[in-house]
Amino acid sequence: MNLGREPGEYGRVVVLYGGDSAEREVSLISGAAILAALWRQGVDAQGYDLAEGGLVGLETMRPDRVFIALHGGDGEDGTLQGALELLKIPYTGSGVLASALGMDKQRTKMLWHAWNLPTPESITLGEHSDWRDVCERLGLPLIVKPVHEGSTLGITIVDNVEALKSAYQEAARFDANVMAERFIEGDEYTVSLLGDKVLPAIRVEVPSGFYDYEAKYHSNETLYHLPCGLPPAEENVLGELCREAFAVIGGRGWGRVDVMRDANGSFWLLEVNTVPGMTDHSLVPQSAAHAGMDFDALVMQILDTSMGA
Repeated sequence: MNLGREPGEYGRVVVLYGGDSAEREVSLISGAAILAALWRQGVDAQGYDLAEGGLVGLETMRPDRVFIALHGGDGEDGTLQGALELLKIPYTGSGVLASALGMDKQRTKMLWHAWNLPTPESITLGEHSDWRDVCERLGLPLIVKPVHEGSTLGITIVDNVEALKSAYQEAARFDANVMAERFIEGDEYTVSLLGDKVLPAIRVEVPSGFYDYEAKYHSNETLYHLPCGLPPAEENVLGELCREAFAVIGGRGWGRVDVMRDANGSFWLLEVNTVPGMTDHSLVPQSAAHAGMDFDALVMQILDTSMGA
């Protein structure tokens, strides 16, 4: 993907970060790291917090292209991508449809089911759900998630019927749409995709047993195994599964797919992230580094996705 472009070929690049979603803090950190990398590479780049002036403020900056580092909410659900297309401003990563689908865990799973890709069964929850019936259908433990939220915000593992309603209420603090999903006991993997490349898989190990927001962004005890420990043939199977899962929703440019592997060795697709984090704890930079690509090179290759590369 790296076509050896000169920094000036990108024109004026605006890194969009911040916003007002629950993932604002992570977005600010990602955006600052990306902006610093672009400056080191001699790119004419500026940062812009979308919460400060909205699209009007962005237009006044007259960007030639936008590097999206806006996690959650409008940054990942296709809203921003659609606005940028109307403004005819090229941007990094997936387009409107893939962004909207990737942000909606349930509709992503529906597509995967239609393509016969393995993903755990799920049920939509509401205030008046039959909690006992949900537990009987999915089994215990099960996992409760906001449908449109990222960074594991609002997620709870439930191991008894009595805890299910409170888990629903916690998830509903983040999103009006909440789902329960069959819990897969086993190892968690994440696979990063960059253009037509499948980057090395990472096995995530959390001493607490739950890869939550604290473990993902703040804990120094979370272990990221690279290499992931799978035999090469099995890692290839995992990589191809994730490539297909990303392609099914129309993903392009770059992204990340999260997967569980059960005790029988079967892989189960969990979700897609179309604007992954780029912090010092983030997984895409770790995977790229293991493949021999430093952070600056990774940022430049992602920027190339705005060029139709």
